[in-house]
Amino acid sequence: MKIKYSELIDQTLYFPQSEFQVENHELKFHGIPLMEVAEQFGTPLKFNYLPKISENIQRAKQWFKDAFVAHDYKKGYRYCYCTKSSHFAFVLEEALKNDISIETSSAYDIDIVKKLHQNQKVDKNIEVICNGFKTDDYLQKISELINDGFENVTPILDNYRELDKLTESIDKTFNIGIRIASEEEPKFEFYTSRLGIGYRDIIPYYSQKIADHPNARLKMLHFFINTGIRDTAYYWNELFKCLRVYARLKKIAPEVDSLNIGGGFPIKTSLNFEYDYEYMVSEIVFQIKKFCEEEGVEEPNIYTEFGSFTVGESGGHLFKVISQKRQNDREKWNMIDSSFMTTLPDTWAISRRFIMLPLNRWEDSYERVFLGGLTCDSDDYYNSEQHTNAIYLPVFSESKPMYLGFFNTGAYQETISGYGGVHHCLMPQPKHILIDKDEEGNFTYKVFREEQKPEDVLSLLGY
Repeated sequence: MKIKYSELIDQTLYFPQSEFQVENHELKFHGIPLMEVAEQFGTPLKFNYLPKISENIQRAKQWFKDAFVAHDYKKGYRYCYCTKSSHFAFVLEEALKNDISIETSSAYDIDIVKKLHQNQKVDKNIEVICNGFKTDDYLQKISELINDGFENVTPILDNYRELDKLTESIDKTFNIGIRIASEEEPKFEFYTSRLGIGYRDIIPYYSQKIADHPNARLKMLHFFINTGIRDTAYYWNELFKCLRVYARLKKIAPEVDSLNIGGGFPIKTSLNFEYDYEYMVSEIVFQIKKFCEEEGVEEPNIYTEFGSFTVGESGGHLFKVISQKRQNDREKWNMIDSSFMTTLPDTWAISRRFIMLPLNRWEDSYERVFLGGLTCDSDDYYNSEQHTNAIYLPVFSESKPMYLGFFNTGAYQETISGYGGVHHCLMPQPKHILIDKDEEGNFTYKVFREEQKPEDVLSLLGY
């Protein structure tokens, strides 16, 4: 008796889920008829579903609002978008519809802020948090922004040199923050983050360099750890270290009124994904409130810098299985019409897994397979999935084409692989479309960029 692919999913996973449904044996994502999209625009295809960006921002805002009410938290919350997750204009423009701030990490980000202002997408009141190690170019552009009347720009000091350089070029009062160099997990190759200033050095540095500074005003303490916001002893331990610094600083620097807890909300990369966002937000707010009460200091405004959480779940990639290779009695390789290394680099660089599902043929029987990309590199493959650590797909058929979707791929992949550039084995960048909804709730489609052409690539190479 052959078991259908749909029955396998029913037996091994909770399905359907809020964003995934199957109708007439074909997959829908947030209601988008993916097979229609694949047939209309062709594959390989990258897409971004813009309403998901606003949805996630509003979800987070509501979680903090509810937690503030529950714990009688007196100060405010500010959602910042971490631009390095995806710099596309359509991402920023969608995110900015939700009254947010922007977090930058390089000099080029400042150019994006200027361009948004020129295009009347933001005014000079936009709040910009400037993070990262700052080159002279980055520092100069921050200074120019402040001197030009952008009053809500806050450079976060990553080292001692940055304040001196800013002082030389800013001709008015300006706000600053300090990033804490958090301690890394024991499994890391180094003990302390390369970003920020050490816990023990912040109070002496404030007293010596900032307290009597003629123009700089310390407003924010910044905290972030690489593992993200997770309910672990490590996370809570590092947060409490940060709060101890905040309390000590607040007692000698009453102008400090904000605590930036960075980003790190996980996104859904498996159909078995479980994460209690509401609990984590509530617990963070409660612990900050409780700690400040015990120390006798005013609680801070809370800032977050969510990047992947903002944009990751808006993205997806569609591929067609173009052939199957049988390498031995047990290994079957389904070859896609693109490359994992060039379209989803995290799958091979850091072994990241994304949600992967077929778009069609859900009523066919299934088989275990591996997925291969088109480059001649042995690392261009994808071999594990969210259920039973293997990939099961409808049985390959030459006469019945099969399409696949990888979902929640909207963060980092384009900047890591090099959007619009030269890719491994000269694999072309796929067509990229934007999906939105009109006032009547109907899906709208716009081609953002066509598939790369051979002449585009050859021109980059000097031919």
